[in-house]
Amino acid sequence: GRSIARGIAARYLRAEHVEELLVYPVTTEATEHPGGYRAALEEFYEEAAGRLAAHLDAGRTVAVLAEGDPFFYGSYQHMHKRLAHRYETEVVPGVTSFAAASARLGRPLVEGEEVLTVLPGTLPEEELAARLAATDSAVVMKLGRTFPKVRRALESAGRLDEARYVERATMDGERTAPLADVDAGDVPYFSVAVLPSRVAAGRPEPVAGRGEVVVVGTGPAGPLWLTPQSRGALAAADDLVGYATYIDRVPERPGQSRHASDNRVESERAEFALQLAARGRRVAVVSGGDPGVFAMATAVLEIASRPEYADVPVRVLPGVTAANAAAARAGAPLGHDYAVFSLSDRLKPWEVVAERLRAAAGADLVLALYNPGSGSRTWQVGAARDVLLEHRAPGTPVVVARDVGGAGERVRIVRLADLDPAEVDMRTILLVGSSRTRVVRRGDGEEIVWT
Repeated sequence: GRSIARGIAARYLRAEHVEELLVYPVTTEATEHPGGYRAALEEFYEEAAGRLAAHLDAGRTVAVLAEGDPFFYGSYQHMHKRLAHRYETEVVPGVTSFAAASARLGRPLVEGEEVLTVLPGTLPEEELAARLAATDSAVVMKLGRTFPKVRRALESAGRLDEARYVERATMDGERTAPLADVDAGDVPYFSVAVLPSRVAAGRPEPVAGRGEVVVVGTGPAGPLWLTPQSRGALAAADDLVGYATYIDRVPERPGQSRHASDNRVESERAEFALQLAARGRRVAVVSGGDPGVFAMATAVLEIASRPEYADVPVRVLPGVTAANAAAARAGAPLGHDYAVFSLSDRLKPWEVVAERLRAAAGADLVLALYNPGSGSRTWQVGAARDVLLEHRAPGTPVVVARDVGGAGERVRIVRLADLDPAEVDMRTILLVGSSRTRVVRRGDGEEIVWT
């Protein structure tokens, strides 16, 4: 028949071999089975396993032929789950289709610290795009009718120009091509999309007119807090621009330039990024947390509003902000209305800060207080506490969260009256409860906060 696996093994078959043809009842998700596609397959696997079991019970040795590797998107795994616990079983590893595709392309898949992601083309388009943007290298299996969706996902992820197409690797009719050039109407199931190693290929020279600035938030700490979209933007950038502490969170990549600077030169940093983009560079401006919350997005957009940068594309990607991270660690103190403040008086007089605190406290809002103190600015925490005590009970819960997600993470719940400025620095965020905020001690002794 049309079995590729049997065709490969045909030269080794003997006349005395008994062959069982396991023919799928459906090849797409369209079926008249009353239980639908999955039920049709489950029924087939049960019936096929029963046929194999009959041979095994008769004392015969059974070899199941599978293309590629039996445990890599293989049909055999469904037989294995049904039979391996009843009969002695040996699984012989095989060469996966993506390994063959990489060899035929003559391009390494991953090198050094790169990460390889293998995806089925049957995933939803948005999930495909997010995962393709977030990884270094990728293989997308199960093309065929999914090809148009996979192509759109690669384009959305900004990876279409890198993608390569391999059809029937190592078989008759093998074909390789840039994926962008492939006709969607001529793509069989036995084809894969490949994003090869960027290290091996090197970085292409920037093309004039294609530059952009992407403002990225790294979250409050390490890589677990970085969104897939942001990870993809950082990987695709020619240049990283940002405060040294945040730049250091991003893994180094060959061919990528890193421009670290002091935390007090936001406007200069923003203009430098826009100048690079105007010359055709893909620039990621790196912030901590969410770039739109007391971070670099405002500075970049302010400078980008000048006429000379009107044609430079600018995107802002969301990140996990410290308030949300701290709230999750403590429970759900931000479960209802809340206000966000910076206690720093660098950009506005303290009188303005105090007036806004009084207004929010009088409205019984939960407060998230950023930038509460630093080595040269220690008095604002005490002053803010005194302002809030004009409207809040002394026992109001306050979450004191330092370095959330980092090695020095410490999250405590204290009474507002007991808030000690000495325990607060620039790596701390304060969440001040409202009259509706509660602290509960659970069975394990842990305290949680909710509003």
